[in-house]
Amino acid sequence: MIKLAIVGTNWISEKFAEAALESKKFIVNGVYSRSLDTAKSFGQPFGASVFFDSLEALGASENIDAVYIASPNSFHCQQAVQLMRAGKHVICEKPLASNITEVELMFDVAREQNVILMEAFKTAYLPNFIALKNSIEAIGKLHKVHLTYCQYSSRYQRYLDGENPNTFNPEFSNGSVMDIGFYSVAAAVELFGTPNKVQASAHLLESGVDAHGSILLTYPNFDVTLSHSKVSNSYAPSEIQGEDASLMLTHFSECVGFEKQARNGERTCVSLPQVENSMRYEAEAFAAMISAGSMDPHAVQRSLDISRIITEARLQTGVVFPADTLLK
Repeated sequence: MIKLAIVGTNWISEKFAEAALESKKFIVNGVYSRSLDTAKSFGQPFGASVFFDSLEALGASENIDAVYIASPNSFHCQQAVQLMRAGKHVICEKPLASNITEVELMFDVAREQNVILMEAFKTAYLPNFIALKNSIEAIGKLHKVHLTYCQYSSRYQRYLDGENPNTFNPEFSNGSVMDIGFYSVAAAVELFGTPNKVQASAHLLESGVDAHGSILLTYPNFDVTLSHSKVSNSYAPSEIQGEDASLMLTHFSECVGFEKQARNGERTCVSLPQVENSMRYEAEAFAAMISAGSMDPHAVQRSLDISRIITEARLQTGVVFPADTLLK
């Protein structure tokens, strides 16, 4: 069993801890928080026995093999690099880091230390998303793709009220394209690979981050339009259009199924069984890499491509983070 530590004590950490235990590949052995009391209250229900308020102590602990990082985006690179240099495998919440410079550094350190680094992009490992990817060839020559993910943030009213929540704060490398937009970019890269061209537009808040935006990815014979927003909801399905048929899906990040509609009007619905906690699939993939002793080259390239696209989109739209000083 892999001895796992959790960095970050929010709701997504709780879901991943549950998924890791469900996978039967991990034990949740430790938790890091700035407060030891918080670490203990979070970790004890999962059976954790060691608690840390120091990353140095976590890195030095023989009771930990691997770490799940779910801290604010701006901390991902520093924390992951520190823990990998201490010999720990790392699975880090999306986005992997603030920009492509940080992501490249993280993978360089992983290779130098001979440890596993994985971005926690669960969608790519879902049975229905894999089935969707395998169905694309059967719909004929591709022409148009629309991927939309727009979700009104529960923290937006706090921002409007004059508060400064992390979600809309550039200090934490946040905003729409880094959060909601990530899913659309990542899904496009997983389905279609590296685009030839990236064109982005966005509407910025006074804080300096984007509230919503669009990205156009150009491929040799088709284009992919991505819509993202943290200040409005979308109820429209996403669509992949081929000459012979189209694939339609709702809430593609969870991808509980999709529909194929042929040009002649014939419809086929696909919905494979999936476990309730969809993070289990990424936990299993992380465990498989640790067991194999090597990173999945496809997953590494996917993370690099995603970060390059998002970094370029921010450069085009003027979203700048303190972490971007590394780009100069």
